[in-house]
Amino acid sequence: MHAGKLLVVGGNLHGFAAPAGAFGYAEKAGAGTVRVLLPDAIRKIVGVILPEADYAPSTPSGSFSQKALSELLTASAWADGILVAGDLGRNSETAILLESFLTKHSGQITLTKDAVDYVTSSPKTTLSRPDTLLVLSLSQLQRLGTAAKTPTPIKFSMDLLHLVDWLHNFTTVHQPSVVVKHLDNILVAVNGQVSNTKVETLDPIWRVKTAAAVSVWWMQHPTQTFKALTAAMV
Repeated sequence: MHAGKLLVVGGNLHGFAAPAGAFGYAEKAGAGTVRVLLPDAIRKIVGVILPEADYAPSTPSGSFSQKALSELLTASAWADGILVAGDLGRNSETAILLESFLTKHSGQITLTKDAVDYVTSSPKTTLSRPDTLLVLSLSQLQRLGTAAKTPTPIKFSMDLLHLVDWLHNFTTVHQPSVVVKHLDNILVAVNGQVSNTKVETLDPIWRVKTAAAVSVWWMQHPTQTFKALTAAMV
């Protein structure tokens, strides 16, 4: 009862691996209760696989529609933390929904996979929003930095020390915390503080696993964000 309530959001008609995986990883990380919110277009497909899932209105193409905002805000009011796990699909209505949700909900929100793609194309709301965490690839971080007009561009050839310096400067100026992997290290950046944790193997789904873990640790230690996110790595 005291281990936190996490809401996982994601999925579309053509894929729901990210929210389904995040559900399992969040339980493994120690969340007290995990709920999943999916677009209702996939109710028949995943009803047996995820009987605990809740559903919100979808577009004709099977992604979340703007009408899903009411269900999303209601479910979020129950939760201590939100993980938008991805597999949202490419849809303009979903983009409007996510922007509205980021504006209206004031609690912890973690974004990963293609949820990050939505905010990198129009980052103004995200860059000024407190209690926001981005678990993203280096290429996504590069696009975010370009959209935010940072003075120094992200380069794939960047060494670890220069990336640490970049993350320090970025999170000092902008609100979101950042978790990114580069050169076999996962870096955590919060309000100018940066840590790095060596990872042994290259995991193709590291973002979903990591986002689930950090979401759980963060909601369980809301006043110690940097320590919680760093501890979640080990």
